[in-house]
Amino acid sequence: MRKEKDEPYCAVDFAFQRIGGKYRGRILWYLHLHQVLRYGELKRLLNGITTKMLTQTLRELEQDEMVNRKVYLEVPPKVEYSLTANAKELIPLINELREWADRRIMENPKTGTKMPC
Repeated sequence: MRKEKDEPYCAVDFAFQRIGGKYRGRILWYLHLHQVLRYGELKRLLNGITTKMLTQTLRELEQDEMVNRKVYLEVPPKVEYSLTANAKELIPLINELREWADRRIMENPKTGTKMPC
């Protein structure tokens, strides 16, 4: 089970506790792009993520009411993930961050190309 988060110092801290980390923002973005994704589909989209890290991150996002988890009682088990209304409110902000990063990447002579998300 997840450790309790430190009490946020301010609203900005509260927000980044919900979307910060290596994979949280990308998971939210991919769920926005695809509407609904199964576990294996998310794993394929998130290059380099371990099974343990994906499971943990999805549980945290679900606990923070950012992701819906729908389980179908069938064999083999089927689980789908989608965004909650809370997470959908963040999509325009995540898109702004993505656009900002694209501009910074284009300015950097070492990378110089936009990275697909």
